[in-house]
Amino acid sequence: MSAPSAAVWRQSQAQNLYLDSLGMGLDMGAMALDTGALDNLKPAMVRALAAMRALEAGAIANADEQRRVGHYWLRAPELAPEPEMTVAIEAARAAVHALVGDIVAARIRPPGAPRFTHAVLVGIGGSCLGPQLVHDALVGKGQTTTLGLQLSFVDNTDPDGVDRLLSRLGDALASSLVVVVSKSGGTKETRNGMLELRAALSRRGLPFGAHAVAVTSAGSKLDEYAQEHGFIARLPMWDWVGGRTSVTSTVGLLPAALQGSDIDALLAGAARMDILTRAEDVWQNPAALLAAAWFIAGEGVGKRAMVMLPYKDRLLLLSRYLQQLVMESLGKRLDRNGEQLMHGLTVYGNKGSTDQHAYVQQLLDGPDDFFVTFLQVLRGRDGDSIEVEPNVTSGDYLFGFLRGNRRALAERGRRSLTIWLQRLDARRLGALIALYERAVGLYAELINVNAYHQPGVELGKRAAAATLRLHQRVLLAAQDEAQDVAALALAAGSDDYDEVLAIALHASENDQLRCLRQPGQPPWLWRFARH
Repeated sequence: MSAPSAAVWRQSQAQNLYLDSLGMGLDMGAMALDTGALDNLKPAMVRALAAMRALEAGAIANADEQRRVGHYWLRAPELAPEPEMTVAIEAARAAVHALVGDIVAARIRPPGAPRFTHAVLVGIGGSCLGPQLVHDALVGKGQTTTLGLQLSFVDNTDPDGVDRLLSRLGDALASSLVVVVSKSGGTKETRNGMLELRAALSRRGLPFGAHAVAVTSAGSKLDEYAQEHGFIARLPMWDWVGGRTSVTSTVGLLPAALQGSDIDALLAGAARMDILTRAEDVWQNPAALLAAAWFIAGEGVGKRAMVMLPYKDRLLLLSRYLQQLVMESLGKRLDRNGEQLMHGLTVYGNKGSTDQHAYVQQLLDGPDDFFVTFLQVLRGRDGDSIEVEPNVTSGDYLFGFLRGNRRALAERGRRSLTIWLQRLDARRLGALIALYERAVGLYAELINVNAYHQPGVELGKRAAAATLRLHQRVLLAAQDEAQDVAALALAAGSDDYDEVLAIALHASENDQLRCLRQPGQPPWLWRFARH
C-alpha cells in the first residue's frame, strides 16, 4: 500500500482541530467540506460571532419577551452586565454547595429517616433533560462527596410512570428528597408530578415540605407554594436562562451535586469551551466550525438530519438532550424578518456500536439525507481491561467498530464528523455541552432565526388547555342515561365529535365515565354515561 501524498496529509490536518486545554478534538475529514463553501460562509460567520458577543454583553435576544439570554454568565459570573447579577450567580452556586453539604452530612434530614438516601427530580423538558444527561454520564465518576444520593426523575405527567418510580423506591420514599424544578411554577406536568409525590408521602404520614426543595423564579407560583408548605430550601432561576440552556444553572448543578459529581469541574469545562468558542479566527473556533459543517451539509435549509452516534454507554442520552437544544432552537416557521422559512435540523440517535445492528443499515443503503456525528472517548474505562483476544480488549472492539463504521459511510459518500474526548469526566462534559450551545447560537444567526424562543411549544400548550376545558365540560354534561357521541358533544357545547370521542374513551378507561357497548361494535357507536 502506497503512503498518502504530503498534500493529502496536509489537507487532513487542516480539517482537524485539536483543543489542547480540554483534551478534545474535532475531525471534519469525512464531512466533504468544500474550501470554497467555507470561504463563502466566512463573512456570515464573522457577523454571527459579533452577534454572539452582543448577546454575552447583555443585548436583548428574545424580542418577544424583552428578555436577555445569559447562560454564558453562569460559568463566568464576572461577565454578567450588572454587578448584582454577578453576585446572584455566585450566591446561587454557593447555596447549592451549602445545601448539598448539609444534606450529605445529615444536618438536614427527613422526619422519618436518619438521612436522605435518594433524590427525585421533578421537571420536564430542559428542566430535566440536562440533569438526566449529566446523571447518566457522570454518576459514580469523580465523586467529591462522601455519599451521593441515588437520583431518579419524574419527567412527564404519566401516572403509570409515577407508579413505576414509587414501586422502585418502595420504603426509600421516606428517605427521598424531592427537587421540583419550574421557572414559572405554572408548568402543568411538573405541578402534577409534585402533587403525585406529595400524595405518596402523605399516604405514609410524611409532610411534603420537609422532603422538598424548589428551583424556581422569585415570586412564582412554585415559590409561593414552597413558602406556604415549608420547603427545605428555594433556589433561584432567572428569566435570562432558558430551559434548554439551564444545565449549568441551579437546575443542573443541584442534582449533579446531590449525586456526588464535581459541579465546579463541570462549570470550569464549560467556561473553558466558552473562551475557545469566542475565537475570532473563524476556522480555529470549534463552535463556528461545527455550525458551518451543519450549514453546508444541509445546504443552508436543514436538508440533512443530524445522527448522533456516541460510542459510549454513558452518553446514550446525548441525542435526547440535543434533540431539544437543536430542534427547539432551530425548528422555526419564520425568520426574524417574519419571512416564511420552514427550517428544521432533525436530531436522532442512540449509541454505537448498538446502532450498527439497527438503523445504520439505512444510513449505508438508504437515502443520503443525514450526516453522522461520531463521539469517541479514547479512555475506555478507569481500571484495567482484560484481553478478549490476544492484544485486543472489548474497548478495542468499540474503537474498531467506530472507525469501521466511519470508513464504510465514507465509501458510500455519506458525510460524518468525529468529536473525540481523551476521557469522559465532568470537565469535558461541561465543555461538550457548551460547544453545542454556542454552535446552535451561531447556526441560528446564519439562518436569521431567534434561537431562544419557541412559539410552536406555546401553541401546543394552548391547544392542550382547550382539550382539558372540553374534557371538564364532557364530564359535567354526562347523564345517568347513556348518550352517544353526538348527544354528548351537543350537551358539552362542542361540534368536534372526534375530540369528544377521544375524551370519552379516555374518561371511560379511567373510571370517570361508564361505557356501554355491544361486542364487536366500533368505538364511534359506543354510548357513555355518568360513572
